[in-house]
Amino acid sequence: MTNHTIAILSILTEGLPVGTNLALLHFMWMLVSGALLPNRGALFPALKSIGLSDKATRRAWSAFGKGVWQISFILVLWRAHIKQTAGWQERRYEGYRPITADVTAFWRPALKNCPSKHYHPAANRALPAVIMGITGDVGEINGQRIALPRAFERVHPKDGSETRLWQEMLKNAQKKLLADEILVVDAGVKISDLQEAKIERYVVRLATNFTARHNFLPDHFKGRKPKYGALVRPLARKHKDKVLEATPFDETYVWVENNRELRAEIWRDLVLNKTIPNQDNKTFDVYAIYDPDFDKPWLLAIPLKLKAESVRALYKDRWPVEQVPLSAKQMVGGHRQFVHNPESIQRLPELLLLAGSVLSFIAATAPATPTGFWDRKPKRTPGRFRRLLMGRPFPKDAPISGQLREKKSVTGHLPKGNLARNSKSVQVTVPQFV
Repeated sequence: MTNHTIAILSILTEGLPVGTNLALLHFMWMLVSGALLPNRGALFPALKSIGLSDKATRRAWSAFGKGVWQISFILVLWRAHIKQTAGWQERRYEGYRPITADVTAFWRPALKNCPSKHYHPAANRALPAVIMGITGDVGEINGQRIALPRAFERVHPKDGSETRLWQEMLKNAQKKLLADEILVVDAGVKISDLQEAKIERYVVRLATNFTARHNFLPDHFKGRKPKYGALVRPLARKHKDKVLEATPFDETYVWVENNRELRAEIWRDLVLNKTIPNQDNKTFDVYAIYDPDFDKPWLLAIPLKLKAESVRALYKDRWPVEQVPLSAKQMVGGHRQFVHNPESIQRLPELLLLAGSVLSFIAATAPATPTGFWDRKPKRTPGRFRRLLMGRPFPKDAPISGQLREKKSVTGHLPKGNLARNSKSVQVTVPQFV
């Protein structure tokens, strides 16, 4: 299993410049093997713990912070490898593929000049954090749903707000969204944001107090003529001592799934509250899906005419994107970070998310290994697979490509760092290449 992991990591790093590729391979092995966990997020001790020499440790650190590489290029290689893997299947519903989008935060409360903040539920306020946007496809392999990252988005250098990040993410997603793809987002995104980004196919979860309007004017009897359509409130709610009743639905649909009866109440062709009725308006349908496994119904909006079970399945396929940051933080140990360079504080979350994706995929394709005698029915989870790699040094005898090698420098014989600063002037003879 060690050689298989090295082979996959080699595919991701082999195309990088010579020297940087081998050093970044060491860095990625340190991440997926969970070396950050016992070292509490310290990179140098973690790199040293996988059996690297002092020079190799410095090279890995330098490749991470200053190496000539971009996460977008590595993601292209990663996506190509997964799509060529036997058993990989795309998830489709009535011909449409779900494309998920989400935002995650790596908390940095002690970081000075942190580029962004994110709400922390335990602190009940926004704390300094490095925010990353994730978009990706959803597929299945060996019966497990896997989110295949398409892009990791950074905050804008001049505006680190989460609002600006979502705006950039939606614009980029709209550019790459194919005709058979639907963007699936959670309640943090509003329909107005999706319409402003000109996204025509989406599934978004709505707040329980969501209201919309019909795209036609109600009948006029007397008084001032109405300007907007009639108000539609899908779910009843209580405001102070007054109960606001739900608007009668246009359609209802019932189906059976896993011996459970599910029901959907549907409101057709709605528009936002401040939209004047017009035939050219962008309309959407609202589904209130009642599942006996949940106390409250799901309130979903979609501008396409799809079956209720397809809408529910599309939203459920948003969940795998949350496993990527979960693996990156809790399984790999990226929840603690001690880098401070402006580029490094962005690069480390990117590599951690990549490591979480790699760990989840390898775990889904590898045999399920029990943690101990008590683990009688093990599952293919990234946590179990990370335990197999935990504490193992970098396999120096692993078969890797000759392209992955240390780059020989013509100034390698010179002293480095403080030694060079304190040493006397040395005459350097640089070889001439013909």
